[in-house]
Amino acid sequence: MSHQLTQEVEQVVPGLWSIPIPIPNNPLGYTLIYLFETSRGPVLIDAGWQDSWDALVEGMRVTGHEVHECFGVLVTHHHNDHHGLSGRVRAASGAWIAMHEKDAELVHWRLLGAENWYLDTVALFLDAGASQAEIDELTIPSNVNRHEPDVPDFFLDDGQQADVPGWKIQAVWTPGHSPGHLCFVDLENELLFAGDHLLPQLTPHVGLARIDQPGDPLARYLLGLRAVQGHGRNGILPAHQYRFEGAKARVDELLEHHRLRLEAVEAVLDDGPRTAWQIAERLSWKRTWDTFSPMTKRSAMTETVAHIRYLELRGRISRIEGVLPVQFCLNPTGNTESLSLGGVAAG
Repeated sequence: MSHQLTQEVEQVVPGLWSIPIPIPNNPLGYTLIYLFETSRGPVLIDAGWQDSWDALVEGMRVTGHEVHECFGVLVTHHHNDHHGLSGRVRAASGAWIAMHEKDAELVHWRLLGAENWYLDTVALFLDAGASQAEIDELTIPSNVNRHEPDVPDFFLDDGQQADVPGWKIQAVWTPGHSPGHLCFVDLENELLFAGDHLLPQLTPHVGLARIDQPGDPLARYLLGLRAVQGHGRNGILPAHQYRFEGAKARVDELLEHHRLRLEAVEAVLDDGPRTAWQIAERLSWKRTWDTFSPMTKRSAMTETVAHIRYLELRGRISRIEGVLPVQFCLNPTGNTESLSLGGVAAG
């Protein structure tokens, strides 16, 4: 099992290949897509970044296949580095595209235009308590919806077997990183295709785009971790970095990471009520808050809001009524016990 960054096309087991597709100007470097050889033609898990067509063509040729031979594309989630080339594969081959219905809804939303992203981000910043100067720095990034995301031909749901002739590939719904994120399990080879749900070193982003948007994505993500921790006995095949083993150990690490993050949010509120923005800028990040770009601040804010929501729904913090921008405070009756993520229920 590889424990180094995988930058070459590799055969994982007979008939299954890993192909790195570059993500330009991104520290992740590439997305690992996977190719199943079948009697109907190749089936891909994800297709890669929208501008990396040549890498996909060349990578598939190393496996002995051409793009026009593809039978299908299983999409883990709608982000551009995973779903970006799916439509072009379909146009070249007639292949079907399948994803979870929740992410298909987001594809439809993105078809309405990048302006939605900008307006939602401005609203998030306002609700969170950002200054006007920070809001004025926002622009629409060049990589947001530069192509028309392609709607799927059909949906896959939790426990459903995918149409991969000669293989037993089962979908596992693992929301959190996106509402419709799917992992896939090779039942015969006992391999887990983890997408962005479970990565060997990185902590997948789990965010909430608006303070008053419904849902509890962090709780759902934590439940999704438990849903996969018994899979992949012979290996976890993520979408980034490298293949690894030991799903349960990695799940335990991620659970501990989020427990500590939730405690850090509470610790910020020990000093009194704060807006979501004030909470985020006081948390520990890999770099200091004042060095963050507007895009990075948006990512940090959505992650912070997801953690705030988790605590709020469990009565550990409360929002102060009648105050704008929204402020949060500790709920004394909800913080008498140490925070535990065991047996969490999704809201």
